[in-house]
Amino acid sequence: MNIHPSAVISPDAKLAEGVEVGPFSVIGPSVSIGKGTVIGSHVVIQSHTDIGENNRILQFASVGAPPQDLKYKGEETRVVIGNNNTIREFVTINRSTTADIGVTKIGSNNLIMAYCHVAHNCLLEDNIVMANAANLAGHIHVERFAIIGGLTGIHQFSRIGQHCIIGGASAVTKDVPPYTTAAGHYASLYGLNLIGLKRRGFSEETIAALKKAYKIFFRSSLTVAKAVAQARAEVADLPEVRTFIEFIETSKRGVTR
Repeated sequence: MNIHPSAVISPDAKLAEGVEVGPFSVIGPSVSIGKGTVIGSHVVIQSHTDIGENNRILQFASVGAPPQDLKYKGEETRVVIGNNNTIREFVTINRSTTADIGVTKIGSNNLIMAYCHVAHNCLLEDNIVMANAANLAGHIHVERFAIIGGLTGIHQFSRIGQHCIIGGASAVTKDVPPYTTAAGHYASLYGLNLIGLKRRGFSEETIAALKKAYKIFFRSSLTVAKAVAQARAEVADLPEVRTFIEFIETSKRGVTR
C-alpha cells in the first residue's frame, strides 16, 4: 500500500494490497477497499462502504455520507461499488436508507464525471457514463450501458433503460425505455439510440425489430396494453424486443413519450 502520511485511516478500515491513498484523504470506519484501487487527495470515504478492485476515485469526491433523506434515523446502511470504475472530482455518492433495496450500489466499468450526484438507494449497473453534473435522486435504477448527459436531473424512483442515451441538460421525470434517445425539459423521446446500438454490435435484424416495436408504442394512438399485445403479435420475438416490451409494461412511474 502507498498511503500518504497526511491521510487519516480508521483502524477499522480494511485496505487490500496495492491500494493508494493520496494526501489529506479520510477513510472512515467499516470501509473496505479492494486491491489496486487509487484514492486521490482530499477524498472522504465516510463509513460503511465497500469498494472493489482497480477503481480510481479522484480528488474531493465524497463517498458513503449519510443519505439526504429526512426519514433516515442513523440506521446502518451501505454503499457497494464494484471494479474498474472512475469516479471524478467532487462526485457525491450517499449511503442508502433501509427502504427497498437497502443499499446504494454501483456496478463495474462505470465513468462518473465531475460533480455528479448518486443519491441513496440508487442502483447503477455496469458500463454506464454519467457526464458532468448529472444528478440522480433517490431510488433510481440505471441499467447497463446507459449514457446520461451533463447537467441532467432525474426524478426519484425513475428507471433508465439499458443502452439508452439522455441528452445534456434534460429533466427526466419518468422512465426512459431501453435502446432509446431522450432529451429536453421535460424529456421526450427522439427515437432509438441508433448510433449507440450500431457501435455496440446490435444486428440489423435486432435494430429493425426494435424500430417496429418503437413505432407501435410511440407512433400510434394505442394504449399501453394494446401496444403490448400488438408488439408481441407482430414483432420478432428477440431478447431485446422482450426487454423493451417488459420495461414499458412494468413501468410504475410511467414512460417518457
